[in-house]
Amino acid sequence: MRRGTIPGSSGRVRPMRLLGDGGLGAPCEEVADFGADLARLVEDMFATMYAAGGVGLAANQIGVPLRVFVYDCPDDEDVRHLGHLVNPRLVSVEGIVVRGPEGCLSVPGVEAGTPRFDEAVVEGFTMDGTEVRVRGTGFFARCLQHECDHLDGGLYLDRLTGLRRRRALRAVRRAPWAVAG
Repeated sequence: MRRGTIPGSSGRVRPMRLLGDGGLGAPCEEVADFGADLARLVEDMFATMYAAGGVGLAANQIGVPLRVFVYDCPDDEDVRHLGHLVNPRLVSVEGIVVRGPEGCLSVPGVEAGTPRFDEAVVEGFTMDGTEVRVRGTGFFARCLQHECDHLDGGLYLDRLTGLRRRRALRAVRRAPWAVAG
């Protein structure tokens, strides 16, 4: 029997910011107020992530320049990891570097083999201010690194080089959502 509410069930879906939006390229600010507004933001982020079919979402992807992200992501053993982090810091990455498929809700339809460490540890807080440490391996480690990049103003495309980068940027230019110019 489930206890509590399903994350996002009372949230509202917010518009997704797409590549080219200036807010995606700027580092986010630390959260100072752990009150009702933050709880609403986290709830809206879950609703938005689920509506878009993602496994993670950073606040700046919906136009809020705060250091918050949510996730509902499996690891390589298909164990589900569900939660959120406020003011997260990527404190360690370990293991081998794996080049795996990666996409982004702010770059819809474009995926590229992106190098990421196979293990990651992130420390931060819950929305009520409780300290938390999250350790991820495999695909979940990739998710944690990806979301931390967003909060620092980066995208997975920034980690691509050579032919992979050229192909991804070509796909972005051809995407139906791309801004002409």
